[in-house]
Amino acid sequence: MQGMMMHRPLRISDILSYAAEVHPTGEIVSARTEGDIHRQTYPQTLSRVSQLAHALRARGIGMGDRVATLAWNGYRHFELYYAVSGIGAVCHTINPRLSAEQLIYIVNHAQDRMIFVDTTFVPILEAVKDHLPSDMTYVVMTDRAHMPENSLDALCYEELLDGQPTEMDWPEFPEDTAAGLCYTSGTTGNPKGALYTHRSTVLHALMIALVQGSVFEEGVKVLPVVPLFHVNAWGLPYSAPLIGLTLVMPGPALDGPSLFKLMDQEGVYSAWGVPTVWLGLLAEIKEKGRLPNGFGDVVVGGSAAPRSMIETFEKHGVNVGHAWGMTEMSPIGTHGNMPPDVQALPFDQMIDMKSKQGRRAFGVDLKIVDDDGNRLPHDGQAVGELYVRGNTIVSGYYHNDEATEKAMDAEGWFGTGDIASITPNGILSIQDRSKDLIKSGGEWISSIDLENAAMSHPAIASCAAIAMPHPKWDERPVLVAVAAGEERPGLEEMHAHMAEHFAKWQLPDDLVWVDDLPLTATGKVSKLTLRQQFADYTLPDLR
Repeated sequence: MQGMMMHRPLRISDILSYAAEVHPTGEIVSARTEGDIHRQTYPQTLSRVSQLAHALRARGIGMGDRVATLAWNGYRHFELYYAVSGIGAVCHTINPRLSAEQLIYIVNHAQDRMIFVDTTFVPILEAVKDHLPSDMTYVVMTDRAHMPENSLDALCYEELLDGQPTEMDWPEFPEDTAAGLCYTSGTTGNPKGALYTHRSTVLHALMIALVQGSVFEEGVKVLPVVPLFHVNAWGLPYSAPLIGLTLVMPGPALDGPSLFKLMDQEGVYSAWGVPTVWLGLLAEIKEKGRLPNGFGDVVVGGSAAPRSMIETFEKHGVNVGHAWGMTEMSPIGTHGNMPPDVQALPFDQMIDMKSKQGRRAFGVDLKIVDDDGNRLPHDGQAVGELYVRGNTIVSGYYHNDEATEKAMDAEGWFGTGDIASITPNGILSIQDRSKDLIKSGGEWISSIDLENAAMSHPAIASCAAIAMPHPKWDERPVLVAVAAGEERPGLEEMHAHMAEHFAKWQLPDDLVWVDDLPLTATGKVSKLTLRQQFADYTLPDLR
């Protein structure tokens, strides 16, 4: 028997319409690339989003069309999130830290029709425009007064909005209509696309609001240092309006002093980002001898937060929430709000618990399995490969059947590639990664891709890229190589050889020559043994 309730499709546009009505004093405060601070309320934002939606339609953008962004965290980027999806198109956020090769691939793979770009990233597009669709429309996200000279024949964002209606009758369509597209570089080979729906995005926003709404009051100011181009800033652009939070957008200045100044003058209570940005903020806190005004909460994700970092924040009276997720999960899988019994533990024991990857969020199912795919108990002791499922988790990769087949198990669960344990009350602890990926500053680097590029050099017979711990970047790649002859090129020469395929930050920090590489019984390089051999190794910039 079916129930007799109305069925209304979940739409992203309804989030902003709700916020404009119910939370009219909530704001988006933005540090702009133009150098000033900009403020607008949710009602003002809704009006501008309506103008942008009309402008997109006037340019021929319709259902299913992909519209790309290459931008910092700011109100215009936020507006694109809602205007693009609101008319049934797909908002495709591009990570400017990708190599030119990767950027060219994803723009063409996504078949983007327009790219909206912040002023600072215009040179990136100018350098690759000949490899992008010839009919691409470019829009620089500024006003006429700050419009840069460019070779893109670009339109001006504010002029695009001028004269457009400030109200929009948002169209209805099925809730499984595509809304957002994010590519993950956390895999070997080409980046893979996660295609989100209106349903998954709204449910994810409600999921976060369920967790954070119990902690934050309406009007609390939240700083997403995690970029909007990095998995939708962990869903904050959608969950914050539901709760009535004020979003403080940091723009391009993410160094410790700049973050401290912005947080201090705006009274930011909670800040969200990867561990590397908090190292800079903690250094500035130490320099100033105080916390920024009103600061009391930090959410850490993207990579594991060092225990010492969590301990330092907590000793300053700042609550730390350690979360975990993936691009393929929209991205939140766990949250860092610990139960009262954990908060009541002695300090060192509490820090130990907060160093884990948080508690399972509602709507996200977790399982761990052994090498044969058999389920293991959630007893906090058993360790196995982690799989996830839920309404906010991908069922496959965009236009990539081969990767989809590898990612999903026979029961329809998504394989994360992580090795983990889970406690009876749903607290996750990531033990290791089953794939040899390197995570630097919250961004993935494929060790296999590094090795393939290095192996194309005639002087290298075999090599392995391994992750070495770094206090700022979490991990940095080191290339361990066996020479093919007498020649042993230096690190700079290898960088030049590999630079075509990688961004500068993805290249290895060191090149170490060895006589041979340890092998497993099946003839594969044993990176476990290699990491053990390099246990006492120190990266060049730490010596």
